[in-house]
Amino acid sequence: QVQLVESGGGLVQAGGSLNLSCTASGGIFNTNAMGWFRQVPGQMRLPVAQIFSNGNTNYEQDVQGRFTISRDSASNTAYLEMRMVTPDDTGVYTCNVDVTFVTRQRKTFWGRGTQVAVTS
Repeated sequence: QVQLVESGGGLVQAGGSLNLSCTASGGIFNTNAMGWFRQVPGQMRLPVAQIFSNGNTNYEQDVQGRFTISRDSASNTAYLEMRMVTPDDTGVYTCNVDVTFVTRQRKTFWGRGTQVAVTS
């Protein structure tokens, strides 16, 4: 079973910056992808940023140019640097990881989520 430890989040003023991190552990052979999803009340959880094992990244259009996702493969940690945040960035940010175990089984796991609140 994979454990995900998320950190960061909190309250920030519009225009400010915030950093999130997510570390995955537990029998992982390879981390195929790591990413962050955002959910606001009454809406679906939607992808914000993803980074793949080859280093490629995907961003939700509204965060392109403001958010940067990176990873440390050795520690299976993903980082999300959030800059020039706006109130629309408010939500619960949840880490998602796609891993392959030493048994070659492949599974996806979710963190518990961390709240980000941007004040105007």
